[in-house]
Amino acid sequence: MLDPNKVKLAIAPIGWTNDDMPDLGAENTFEQCVSEMALAGFTGSEIGNKYPKDVDVLRHKLEVRGLRICNAWFSSLFTSEPYEVTIRNFIEHRDRLYALGARVIGASEQGNSIQGKNLNIFGDQKPVYTPEQWELIARGYNEMGALAQEKGMVLTCHHHMGTGVQTVEEIDRFMEVVDPEKVFLLFDSGHLTFAGIDPVPVLKKYISRIRHVHLKDVRLNIRDQARREGWSFLTAVRNGVFTVPGDGDVDFAPIFKILEESGYEGWVVVEAEQDPAKANPFEYAVKARKYIREKTGL
Repeated sequence: MLDPNKVKLAIAPIGWTNDDMPDLGAENTFEQCVSEMALAGFTGSEIGNKYPKDVDVLRHKLEVRGLRICNAWFSSLFTSEPYEVTIRNFIEHRDRLYALGARVIGASEQGNSIQGKNLNIFGDQKPVYTPEQWELIARGYNEMGALAQEKGMVLTCHHHMGTGVQTVEEIDRFMEVVDPEKVFLLFDSGHLTFAGIDPVPVLKKYISRIRHVHLKDVRLNIRDQARREGWSFLTAVRNGVFTVPGDGDVDFAPIFKILEESGYEGWVVVEAEQDPAKANPFEYAVKARKYIREKTGL
């Protein structure tokens, strides 16, 4: 069982409206999304593209529903844009999150990422960093980590399909080159499984450096079809490769056990981008909430 005094449960809005494919869930409003999150029994949320930009407005809309912001995606572009641009954007992102009460920042190096492109996600066109790029990324993430610490916040790297931090070797390389006192890992069960990686050894190896967790399930038959037919990442999402915990093929029992035995403190976030016309987001949120309660006691 997970300790509810240490572990908090959130859900991402991507099941209601998709940031990368705005037609998915275009009919769903922000108010519907956060109301259904609360009704399903969640206390935290990440930020989606329909969330109010005004901090006071957003905070009010969340507080009346018993919700708070736990994190929001940040795209670093160290390998494709001037260094200073990413740092400037990060400071703005950090300050907004801080004002909303979040203390974790989930970042992904999106320079030359193919996750949003019409390319085979299992092909050979995803970025592979040169030694010079690894040095640049290490410098950038160490600086962002220090900037986060200025506000009492924590920077985590989100390993992600279609990026240069996708494989076990790339995750290991990233964790080696960054400062372990400044940069931490966002563990995502779905992206590891999608990539053909057993998530359990990764979690076990880096549990002391993990500060944020995405609980995402995978339908392996869809993942395997995506590999056979050369689908893009977004095509796989449209076809239902991801789902909520307990509805797919990821074995969460050892994941929950490692989190429990390590004394993990922080947020665990249900994140499962699906087509809401096919997978009603409220019903799937309830399904995830029930499963996590049964398996973890949260």
